[in-house]
Amino acid sequence: MCQEFEIEIEDDVLRRIAFGFAGGIGNTGAVCGAVAGAVMAIGLKLGRADTMDEGLRKLAVPQEFRRRFEAEMEHITCRELTGADLSTEKGREQYMGSDIPLTVCFPAVAVAYRLAVDLLKETS
Repeated sequence: MCQEFEIEIEDDVLRRIAFGFAGGIGNTGAVCGAVAGAVMAIGLKLGRADTMDEGLRKLAVPQEFRRRFEAEMEHITCRELTGADLSTEKGREQYMGSDIPLTVCFPAVAVAYRLAVDLLKETS
């Protein structure tokens, strides 16, 4: 997404920042990493606001992102999306031995990317 919107940030920095979102923030099953990453990318593009009114307008973009993501994927949390409790060894084994990464996680990343790009283009 950074390339699409000409935002310069090193790939290694992005990978390091994103790592903690795996498994819904450190395998806790919380907010899906694809959702968190997309919201961060939206923030990178939109930047901070100088006034309350501007802030409210800019915050409408991640609000709409969440609405659209949830409409397509039904949930925004890792545990609800995957049905796996990644905070336990059993849950991690269940997840890794299944097709969940291919059938849930990869599609979630694709949906998050598409929705974030679409929204940013709509608001440009």
